[in-house]
Amino acid sequence: MKKLLAILLMAAMLLSTLSLVGCNIDLSLDETEAPEGEGTVAGNKYEVDESLTYDGSEVTIKFYHTMGANLRTVLENYIVEFNKLYPNIHIEHEQVGGYDDVRDQISTEITVGAQPHIAYCYPDHVALYNLAKAVVTLDSLIDSTAEVKRADGTTETLGLTADQKADFIEGYYNEGKQFGDGLMYTLPLSKSTEVLYYNKTFFEANNLQVPKTWDELEAVCAAIKEIDEKSIPLGYDSEANWFITMCEQYGSPYTAAKGDHFLFDNDQNKAFIKEFNEWYNKGYITTQTLYGSYTSGLFVAQDDTKSYMSIGSSAGATHQRPTADADGNYPFEVGIATIPQVDASNPKVISQGPSLCIFDKENDQEVLASWLFVKFLTTNVEFQAEFSMASGYVPVIKSVGENEVYKDFIANADGGNHISALSAKVCLEQADAYYTSPAFNGSSTARDEVGALLTKCLTIFGDDVDAQIDKAFEEAVKKCMYS
Repeated sequence: MKKLLAILLMAAMLLSTLSLVGCNIDLSLDETEAPEGEGTVAGNKYEVDESLTYDGSEVTIKFYHTMGANLRTVLENYIVEFNKLYPNIHIEHEQVGGYDDVRDQISTEITVGAQPHIAYCYPDHVALYNLAKAVVTLDSLIDSTAEVKRADGTTETLGLTADQKADFIEGYYNEGKQFGDGLMYTLPLSKSTEVLYYNKTFFEANNLQVPKTWDELEAVCAAIKEIDEKSIPLGYDSEANWFITMCEQYGSPYTAAKGDHFLFDNDQNKAFIKEFNEWYNKGYITTQTLYGSYTSGLFVAQDDTKSYMSIGSSAGATHQRPTADADGNYPFEVGIATIPQVDASNPKVISQGPSLCIFDKENDQEVLASWLFVKFLTTNVEFQAEFSMASGYVPVIKSVGENEVYKDFIANADGGNHISALSAKVCLEQADAYYTSPAFNGSSTARDEVGALLTKCLTIFGDDVDAQIDKAFEEAVKKCMYS
């Protein structure tokens, strides 16, 4: 079965490549044949008993990621620290390229059993790897109470302690269980979300209040348009995130890991799309696709058309800051807030950023060693603090907030030289609001299609807007089902 699934995985990757050049061949796996769960492709349920633990064996662990030079330096420093505890676990890490490059290379390597031991991943990547049952579940490892001997004479529990589990930000941790079978496939490494950047100088000069709800945002957009008629008050970078977030905030269906996957064709979702269509036609909003580039470019503009609000990644804060003059002064101060909500008392914001998955290997010692390294990176306070400060992503464990270096980093937060710290501060303040969407083979297609759907519907005009929106939703679902 595993060999058959590997062949089907290669076919799925071939289909992905062919689709880029207009081919329309259906090589998809019939998910009704999945061995576990209803409509979901199960991974490799990995079990360890209390007699199995890392025994000090000499092993080499391959780790694929996307880290640039500055982050590789942080990683390498902490590999040294890890090797003080486990000198026989040799970590070979490689920057493969971007996230999709990691996915594509691993998908090819899985077919011949040459996948790495650990990799950066997003949920839809894991769903793809699960076609070949290549990713091990982590539940048995997390719950193990077996003891592991370290080189310094100390011991640690193989699994996570109760305190370590509780230390994870819940929304980040729960992302690892979004695969339809209730099992854990990933641990979070570093995360980002979306935040609202706003021109604080302009807002204060014009007595504008930062919007907490979408109704308030509409009113602010109208007020800005009266002040600066040429402006496009709000730029939103990710159309897909916007659609999915609105589903989450309204509590309306988007997708499901089991059964009928594609649920977004419903009246509530059509209603908010129609409202945004009206906003677009009033000149209130634009998106990355419609603008032709990241909307941060519109936000930091000083001449001609500009925006005064921008919703984008918390990890991209420095791109939302205007260029300083020769004296180091910025044209305006940037404020950062949580994104608007349908219900401000029940906020929902998307969880993004890389997690770590572990791949199946013949040698249990390699899997156990991989787990120890993943556990080290995700629970080590100092690593999480330094990685966050170097990357612009936020830590995944709460105790980083008590780290003195990180506390100083946050204490200096402002909308100028320390804008990344301000972004991280906002992210940490909304830790209870994070959500993730179900992951399944096809979830990335759904994401692409709803992003394209929102873009298309914004530009609809005429007397039959409702009919055009109905047709666009119907076509998007069909593309998800048959692409």
